[in-house]
Amino acid sequence: MRSWWLVAGGRWLLSLSMLPISFLSDFGHRDEFVGVVHGVVARINPELRVIDITHGIPRGNVRAGALALLRAIQYMPNGVALAVVDPGVGTQRRGIAARTEWGYFVGPDNGLLAPAVAMVGGADLIVSLEDPRFQIPAEGETFHGRDVFGPAAAVLAAGEAEPTDLGPVVPFESVTPLMLPLVEPEGSSVRGEVLWVDHFGNAQTNIAPADLGAIGVGPGDDLILRIGAIEHPLTWVTAYGDVAPGEGLLHVDSYGQIAIAVHGGRADDLYPVEDNIAVTLRSVASDPLQVKPVAE
Repeated sequence: MRSWWLVAGGRWLLSLSMLPISFLSDFGHRDEFVGVVHGVVARINPELRVIDITHGIPRGNVRAGALALLRAIQYMPNGVALAVVDPGVGTQRRGIAARTEWGYFVGPDNGLLAPAVAMVGGADLIVSLEDPRFQIPAEGETFHGRDVFGPAAAVLAAGEAEPTDLGPVVPFESVTPLMLPLVEPEGSSVRGEVLWVDHFGNAQTNIAPADLGAIGVGPGDDLILRIGAIEHPLTWVTAYGDVAPGEGLLHVDSYGQIAIAVHGGRADDLYPVEDNIAVTLRSVASDPLQVKPVAE
């Protein structure tokens, strides 16, 4: 709906449409923090829509937040991504806004935004959030989600400001990246890492189906999962129900990665899996110890 909105400095802009805000944080729901950010957005423009991706990121875990945003962004409507996992709040780390073909990304410059920005094709403009006209004055420096990032996301979503209104342009090479682990082929094995363990206890790895295909393994094949010095036999199946209840399995999860799971149970109960732990998958067919002698 076409409408007029008053912005800082007393000037008026015509907003032809407003963008939804997709909000992710480590705030949890015990305190009022999530609701306060919603309130700040609504006070700037009550017609803005906020979609809560999650607020259950482990406290201060930038990598977990970055991976969650990366997984979610491809399913979010084009708009503004507001992400706040910010253990460096109040320090010299910058707040930034990045413009992409998908929309805008707003959050701390600590690597949190980097994988998702790359996923949508990269940014063509990044600014440092410095203009006090678009910030809420506060005595403390511990709630930039409320005071800096929320207002920036709201004015961008409402079309009440351009990124360059919020602060100076910063060089791309000065923005903090987030280094994600790479898969390492090792002969008939693939070495990877558990990226996250979800609410159901399933362990997503950074190993893709194509990585296993490169060592001659496909759906229906048996593999050996090695974690530390312990090996576990597993089968690559399509669905949990393809194995007996309580049995472990490998499958392609909803984000297209190889995951370790248990039919009717939790992989993190049956196996020593946790975020960041190294795992190796090896083809049983290539293991001489698994080859049965041919009967004469």
